[in-house]
Amino acid sequence: MEDIDWSVYDDRSLIVVEDDQPFLNRLSRALDARGFEVKTADNVKDGLDLIRLRAPAFAVVDMRLNDGNGLEIIEALSEARPDARAVVLTGYGNLASAVTAVKLGAIDYLAKPADADDVVSALIATGQKAEPPENPMSADRVRWEHIQRVYELCNRNVSETARRLNMHRRTLQRILAKRAPR
Repeated sequence: MEDIDWSVYDDRSLIVVEDDQPFLNRLSRALDARGFEVKTADNVKDGLDLIRLRAPAFAVVDMRLNDGNGLEIIEALSEARPDARAVVLTGYGNLASAVTAVKLGAIDYLAKPADADDVVSALIATGQKAEPPENPMSADRVRWEHIQRVYELCNRNVSETARRLNMHRRTLQRILAKRAPR
């Protein structure tokens, strides 16, 4: 990643809203090292508070947070600061979510795990499309992670998870017994 030409940006403020604490720490340190003035939050409420205090020029927001949806933050940031550049990160993406994120003001939508260079490229891209990721998650991996997320949200109840995923219970049990795809 080449150095950022900060002369075209009069504000380097950035918020990162992510509920995965190790990823939040790693990403915020990497973005700080690249010249951003980073503030962090690990839930929707704290993210909205940061925007109310001072709407940042940039934002990196996880789609699904423990206390709600990251799109609330994107919407609040767009209202508070229409020129802000926000990127949505998610491990559970789908086309409808991407379209909604862009309609609410996000400039890009990246699948996890995204590294700091991918995030910076998306944040500072000027008109051109960001490069596709070098090593994106496979469709099988995205599906497996979605199933795991729903399983955890259903308190590891196989029957309830199968019902919500519209899947046969035995099929779900076989999927859960296998290792994660690459």
